[in-house]
Amino acid sequence: MTVPPLTDLDFRDPGLARWRHGMAAGRRLGATLAGWGRFARRACDLAVDQAQAFVLDRLDARRPQPDPILRMEEGEDPVPGARSVAVYVQFSRDGALTAMVRRQLATFRQLGFAVVVVSNSPAFPEHSWQEARRTAALVVHRRNRGLDFGAWKDLVPEARARWPAMTELLLVNDSVMGPIRPLEPVLAAMRAGGPGFYGMLESIQGGPHMQSWFLLAQGTKAVGDLAAFLDAMRLSRSKWTIVQRGELRLARAMREAGNRVAAVFSYAGLVEIALRDPAERAYLDRALPGLLEGDDPAALREVLMQRPLNPSQHLWRVLAGPAGCPFIKTELARRNPGRLPEVETWPALVPSDSPVPVAELEAHLAALGP
Repeated sequence: MTVPPLTDLDFRDPGLARWRHGMAAGRRLGATLAGWGRFARRACDLAVDQAQAFVLDRLDARRPQPDPILRMEEGEDPVPGARSVAVYVQFSRDGALTAMVRRQLATFRQLGFAVVVVSNSPAFPEHSWQEARRTAALVVHRRNRGLDFGAWKDLVPEARARWPAMTELLLVNDSVMGPIRPLEPVLAAMRAGGPGFYGMLESIQGGPHMQSWFLLAQGTKAVGDLAAFLDAMRLSRSKWTIVQRGELRLARAMREAGNRVAAVFSYAGLVEIALRDPAERAYLDRALPGLLEGDDPAALREVLMQRPLNPSQHLWRVLAGPAGCPFIKTELARRNPGRLPEVETWPALVPSDSPVPVAELEAHLAALGP
């Protein structure tokens, strides 16, 4: 597997591009009206969400909150003296750990991480608890306040106290399926970057940032700066607000603290692959009717940079196919929120020698339910 060189994020102000995205799906009238309809629905949903969160967040601030940690226990190997720690957040309706999740945990352990498993699930049954303990150095069940960022905020201080020699901190979750390719080359590329803050996937929607399902702080300074960001972050009942305060601000905050910030798979790099590959270019025409017109590569590139797409969704075929990313976004395969064509064909992108076979990926989706 060939891993692209790390790409440093460019933190230029996105301006109006963040708002223009999603308002119109393309230039044809039907696509434009549909895009505006989706935008209007999202705007209404967001208004309701923010109104509710405004009230609930202020009530939370006024009254004592219960301890978010419901249960915590060391795993069978607590890995004393660990310098590399992964904090892995899991959520399912029944707290079950699918074969895919167990394989992910084992993979991070094999890559040298002391693994902290944090379940935000409503329940975490004993059999799942013991399954986690077989691989993890620490197992935690917590109230699902603040989603993944809430879990990281609560458990990173615990991890730093248990492993004071930590020089490498990996934040991961179960929102992606895989790995469908070995993770060693990707991790090696991040580690070769030296001290800094690295992510699997760059997005420029809402401003340059890295999607938060795979983030690595490398070096004592970066680990400390990441811990400081999480400690200062205010949680919310609103997922949208958590994304704004967490994912969209984190990379910029790490850069402002003096860290190198770079991604393995850059948005611009994925756009280049999509425009060079005739099959992927044709897919974008089907997925985004009317958006890409003409054959001028520079003009097409400009459109995709000015109207940024979600790379884990709209560029999923490029990402999991020719780009060689080890993961596929679970939400895409499960719900296809963007109503993109041919998403059901995702198993065809999984290599025959995938570390996690298609059957386990499909079983994971089935266990999550509709």
